[in-house]
Amino acid sequence: MTAGPCRRRDTCRLCGGDDLALVLKLTPTPPANAFVDAEHLNAEQACFPLDVFFCGTCFHVQLLDVVDPGLLFENYVYVSGTSPSFVKHFDEYAAAVLDRFGSAKGSLVVDIGSNDGTLLSAFQSRGMAVLGVDPARDIAARATDAGIETIADFFSAGLAEQIVLGRGNAAIVTANNVFAHADDLKGIVEGVRALLAPDGVFVFEVSYLVDVITDTLFDTIYHEHLAYHSVKPLRRFFEDNGMRLFAAERVSSHGGSLRGFAGLVGGPHAGDGSVEKLIALEEDMGLDRAETFVNFGNDIDTLGAKLKALLADIKADGKTVAGFGAPAKATTLMYHFGIGADEIDFIVDDSPLKQGLYSPGAHIPVLASDALEKRRPDYVLILAWNFAAPIMAKHSAFLEGGGRFIVPLPDLQTYKPPGN
Repeated sequence: MTAGPCRRRDTCRLCGGDDLALVLKLTPTPPANAFVDAEHLNAEQACFPLDVFFCGTCFHVQLLDVVDPGLLFENYVYVSGTSPSFVKHFDEYAAAVLDRFGSAKGSLVVDIGSNDGTLLSAFQSRGMAVLGVDPARDIAARATDAGIETIADFFSAGLAEQIVLGRGNAAIVTANNVFAHADDLKGIVEGVRALLAPDGVFVFEVSYLVDVITDTLFDTIYHEHLAYHSVKPLRRFFEDNGMRLFAAERVSSHGGSLRGFAGLVGGPHAGDGSVEKLIALEEDMGLDRAETFVNFGNDIDTLGAKLKALLADIKADGKTVAGFGAPAKATTLMYHFGIGADEIDFIVDDSPLKQGLYSPGAHIPVLASDALEKRRPDYVLILAWNFAAPIMAKHSAFLEGGGRFIVPLPDLQTYKPPGN
């Protein structure tokens, strides 16, 4: 491994094997959430590799280049609570978990990577004791001030032991998308094992590799996401680390995610056959073969050529284009497809934490959504494509006024004003 803000590991993150093949090479980018203010527009932003590797031993797909997590997360600008869709998702999530496992009121729920406490708030409102762990210091402080106690730190086995000493064992431990963010997944599972009550359950959500491949969701590949999970490697990983993946299900968040349920070996949770069914699906798709991901790269190139041609035609006609949403995935899409300030005049986003800043690398200004009405661009490219339907519904006046929406993924589509 190399030193500095980015290092490259040489073993699989799940099984420790060294049979690793490069299967997809995306354009290097700055960290996906590295927005800058006006004072730092002239400062050069370092770009790091986005090379995707396939493990020939356990079939896990992953980045081996690890950007310093302090650089990525300690001054984080993403918060769940600004998205009504995610607030609803997490509320339904908490209800479903409590209904399934019948955890007693007052039992402890710990969320790893708890962000602004949106999920824990849903558990708290249903009578559970809650505790968050998140390294983003400002967001953690705001969550604590709002009544969701949050430890501003990275989760580890040592921290888990401190929590047990102070609060007791947890009935439920959750980790949403962050289980793809950490380089040391073995360390996280060691901590979860120490934290869980004997009948406790670890529930995690990650972007599901099946959906990434099926819908060409390559823009979910960025430096925060070190792991691209499928069930087959995860089942082996938990078995190797004293836990059992006893159930798994597909959910719609982030364009297609996997929700997994794991317990301690010897615990009371019986398998329901869902793990085996998803493994069969993955094998049918060839997710245990390297060539599947090489072919995936060809699909990405085809999609990129179509989007670039569309934007080139629009700009050749003298039309203006804005972006909607400044999610992390937009950095990957824009860099890999070569879309920058020449194509997009400005980006709007509903998060106050991003408004007034400039996008990573390309330095496109990020404004509040009322800029659509004030500046009236001809086209809006929805970069937060997983929220395309609610975005278009909320801003139907833009469409009715003659504007057009472009949704790049899963299929490139242009939405025109009624009657056009």
